[in-house]
Amino acid sequence: MIWSGGKATDDDIQRAYQKLYYQFVASARAVKVAHEIDPSNVVGCMICGITDYPGTPDPKDILANRYAMEKQTFYCGDVQCKGEYPTYAHRLWDPHHVELDINEQDLKDLKEGTVDMYTFSYYQSNIVTIHEDDNQVQGNFAAGQKNPFLEYSEWGWSTDPEGLQYYLEVMYDRYHLPMMVVENGLGAVDQISEDGKIHDPYRIDYLRKHIEAMKKAIENGVDLMAYTTWGCIDLVSAGTGQMSKRYGFIYVDRDDHGEGNLARMPKDSFYWYKKVIASNGEDLSD
Repeated sequence: MIWSGGKATDDDIQRAYQKLYYQFVASARAVKVAHEIDPSNVVGCMICGITDYPGTPDPKDILANRYAMEKQTFYCGDVQCKGEYPTYAHRLWDPHHVELDINEQDLKDLKEGTVDMYTFSYYQSNIVTIHEDDNQVQGNFAAGQKNPFLEYSEWGWSTDPEGLQYYLEVMYDRYHLPMMVVENGLGAVDQISEDGKIHDPYRIDYLRKHIEAMKKAIENGVDLMAYTTWGCIDLVSAGTGQMSKRYGFIYVDRDDHGEGNLARMPKDSFYWYKKVIASNGEDLSD
């Protein structure tokens, strides 16, 4: 995602793409330094991974979906993994008269400082359509038509483990780099039960399905290095500023108004995921 929220002017878009260019160059130089320090260092990127689907078989939706993937996902990955801007970049720039301040040394650094692995977050998928639809949802800075085949959280985030499998297979085929899922989890309201514990089977179910999806992608040839969830402990949601939108395996006594004594309590998912880690993802049973 290049920008989000509000109506962006051409000047806003020019600045956004220019700043992103500087980030690409900084990333490439950091990769080069890491390799100079120790050639065995392995450096990745950080992509907000959202699988997009066309809303209808309308060819215009198919094209719009491809353009959405290029703008929001492929653009950053292509530069950091391939070391050069993609051919479709001008289709994104030209309507807004974007002209990047680029020099030859920067281009050389981009080519020499490509990442060693493709690392990304994944929470949900999204539908892209040119057609009017009142059934809209929004989550993780992305908005689109609601998918009738998926379930949604209280905050409008879809649960789509097959979307993770799809994303892994598409991106591995595109870049041929080892991959790592660095964020994946479910934001939900957790309640302390009468027995004084937090039972969160919905979180366990979410994570189990995504781990199973990763296994399928590995069976289909994806080199998946590792997987880390979001997150290990409850914290304030970056997207909504809420404490009540909880992701962690460990409950923190704090509410949306900053009240609470910050006491920690492991949830059921904590003990389940401890077993998953110990078995390297093989034991997913309750």
